[in-house]
Amino acid sequence: MRYNVIGYLISEGFRNVLKNKKSTIASLMIMCATMLIFGLFFLVGENINYMMQGLEKEQGMSVFLKKGISEEEIKKVEEDIKKVPYVATTTFVSEEEAFNTMVEKLGQRLMETYQSKNPLKASFMVTLTDLEQLDLVQGQISQIENVNNIEARPDVIDTLINVANGIRFISTGILVLLVIISIFIIANTIKLTVHARRKEISIMKYVGATNGFIRWPFIVEGIIIGIVSAGISIALLGLGYNALVGQIVTSIITTMSGIKLLTFSEVFPLVITVYLVLGMGVGALGSIISMKKYLEV
Repeated sequence: MRYNVIGYLISEGFRNVLKNKKSTIASLMIMCATMLIFGLFFLVGENINYMMQGLEKEQGMSVFLKKGISEEEIKKVEEDIKKVPYVATTTFVSEEEAFNTMVEKLGQRLMETYQSKNPLKASFMVTLTDLEQLDLVQGQISQIENVNNIEARPDVIDTLINVANGIRFISTGILVLLVIISIFIIANTIKLTVHARRKEISIMKYVGATNGFIRWPFIVEGIIIGIVSAGISIALLGLGYNALVGQIVTSIITTMSGIKLLTFSEVFPLVITVYLVLGMGVGALGSIISMKKYLEV
């Protein structure tokens, strides 16, 4: 018996969608527009986070070694550095490589004085998995044998962390605001359907129908509208994103800064999950809110 009731409530929800075509189309259009705006900010936020993560991964410290140590001692230092928590990568820079890099930056004439005796030390370029652990990692690496000194730029790293956190906070705030707007819009749109059927609802209450029995078809209707809106929005968002980012924005940004943007295929699993949860949640919640007035005793 329970399954018959559930089947009836779900079928009623589908029937409401098909029966009330005008309100359904209006709900779909409004939700699609809202969800497209949501998706735009969502993808912008994801790309900014992706770029910030790339910049964070490039930041780290230079671990300079003592002069005259053997290759075995250098390998031992590298092994010890890799054992330190939060260390992501270690790249060895020999004295010769450091000297050649300095020649490229300052010019051959300025470095002729040091050609007979290279004053530069071999080093490891160390990047971190978490920039906020810079002090901890620096303290542990400084205790490793044959490490001469460590150079880092905590001011740059602190700035990157603050910017990244600020961007995440702002993008989260915008997305939460858009979700609230979406709930308000769908609630008011479905309220038109409920208002048109207020007499039917009154009759159902008069003959003894429970609030849950009356409410569920509208919740199903809201969920269906949310899912369909999510599907349409994802399709439009994917086409627009690939056309704009794939051909124009990516080439400009990559040429100017070497920073790559996320492809839509990379964010698709996250987008479809967020959209389905958002669509179903907003649709159901909007229906519940719109029904409250008519179910009050």
